[in-house]
Amino acid sequence: MTDWTVNRKAQLAYSYERFAQAKVFVFRKWCEQAAERGALAPTDLSGSCKYGSLFMNQVFGGSICGHYEHQYNVISGRIVDLSHDAIDVGRITNPYLHEPDFFTIPEKQTSLNGCLPRVERWVVQFMEEIEGSEAPSSPGSLADLAKI
Repeated sequence: MTDWTVNRKAQLAYSYERFAQAKVFVFRKWCEQAAERGALAPTDLSGSCKYGSLFMNQVFGGSICGHYEHQYNVISGRIVDLSHDAIDVGRITNPYLHEPDFFTIPEKQTSLNGCLPRVERWVVQFMEEIEGSEAPSSPGSLADLAKI
């Protein structure tokens, strides 16, 4: 049984900029997943908290917290929730309640483990996109020529 409530090591340091990049990325993937299922395109990250919290946990470390209505991350003592502004989260009376025993329920374990392969693919793609966006220009590149 995986203990999702323990702190995991980060692959990438968390920052507000990285949060914004992750949110855009996960929303794009959430829309793609809806299209795969033949569902309407989502307008926000409603219903995505399992995927979002697993993604953030795999990329930025920390722990996954939550209860039967919602799950989110705690990274370096800070609540981090990709879907904080989603309609469904806004309707929850106490979205940041944490019930650690919820994550020991066999059906919850099965559900999270079922999402993990897709999330792991997302993480690889996100890390590639981040690394690609930060690649320094090589000597002799167009960017270097423009400086001359």
